[in-house]
Amino acid sequence: MTFFYILTGILLLGNGVLTALDKNHPRRLPSSLFWSIFGALFILGDWLPPLVCGALVLAMSLLGGLNLVKPKQSDEGSLNSRKAGADRLGNKLFWPALCIPFITLVGALGFPWLKNHGVNVVQGSATLVSLGIACLVSFVLACVLTREPPMQGLKENSRLVDAIGWSLLLPQMLATLGILFAKAGVGEAVASVVGEVLPKGVEFWAIVAYAMGMALFTMVMGNAFAAFPVITAGIGIPFLINDYHGNPAVMSAIGMFSGYCGTLMTPMAANFNLVPAALLELKDRNAVIKAQAPTGLLLLLANIVLLWWLL
Repeated sequence: MTFFYILTGILLLGNGVLTALDKNHPRRLPSSLFWSIFGALFILGDWLPPLVCGALVLAMSLLGGLNLVKPKQSDEGSLNSRKAGADRLGNKLFWPALCIPFITLVGALGFPWLKNHGVNVVQGSATLVSLGIACLVSFVLACVLTREPPMQGLKENSRLVDAIGWSLLLPQMLATLGILFAKAGVGEAVASVVGEVLPKGVEFWAIVAYAMGMALFTMVMGNAFAAFPVITAGIGIPFLINDYHGNPAVMSAIGMFSGYCGTLMTPMAANFNLVPAALLELKDRNAVIKAQAPTGLLLLLANIVLLWWLL
C-alpha cells in the first residue's frame, strides 16, 4: 500500500508544480502550497511526527477556508479535436474506466484465494491493492488507446483535481472526524443508550437501529464517512457482529449505503444538496433535498430488508 500512497502523493505534488508554473493563475502560490502539502502528507505521513502532520492539515484548512485555492485555466483542446478523438475510439473510450472495477473485483477475490492456498502476494488490504493495480493498468491502457504521452495523464489528473478543489480533502477529514468521535467514546455512549432500548434477542430491531443510526448520524454530520466509525462501533460491532454473529462485509457495505440515504436528505451535505440548488438558481434552496427525500427513504427501507436477509 505504501507504493500507492507515494504514487498518489507524486500526482498531487505534480499538480502543485504545474500550478506554481502557471503564471496566469490568480492564486498561484497558495494553491500550489495547498496541493504540495497534500502530496507531501501522502508521501511522508508515516514518518512525520503527528504534531507536524496536524499542523500541515490545519495549514491546508486555512488555505481552503480563506478561499485561496483556485483552479488553473485548463486546456481541454478544441471541441472538434475532442469529437474526432471520440469518433475514432468509439466504445473503446470506456475500456479504461471499465477495467478498474473488473480488475479490482478479480484482485479482491483472487488474492485472498491465493493466500488461502499458501501464496501470499499482497501485504495489507487486497481490495485497496487491487484498486491501485487496476488504476495503473487503466492508465497504461488509456495512453495506448489515445496515443497520448503519460505527461498528458498528469495534466488531466491536474485538471480533475483542480475541478474538485479543496473539497477533495473532505472525505478524509470527515473520516478522521468520525474516528475522533469514536476515540472520544461516543460509540460506547451510543452502545449504552441503544442497549437500554433494544429488545433483547430480536436481531431485526438491531438492524433497524444500525441502518437508521447511519442515516440519521450522516444527516447530522453531513457525510457517511464520519458516521460510519461511530455507529459501527456503537451498534454494528457490539450488537450485529458480537451478539448476532453477522457478516462484517455485508454490514459495512449496506451500512455505508444507509448513510448515503441520509446524505440525500440533509442540508449538511452542502456540496450534494445546496450547491446544486444554487447552481440551478432554484428559488427553494431545499428543493433538491425535497426531490431526493422519497428516494432516500425507499433506499433506506430496502437496505433494512437486505441487511435482515443477507446478514
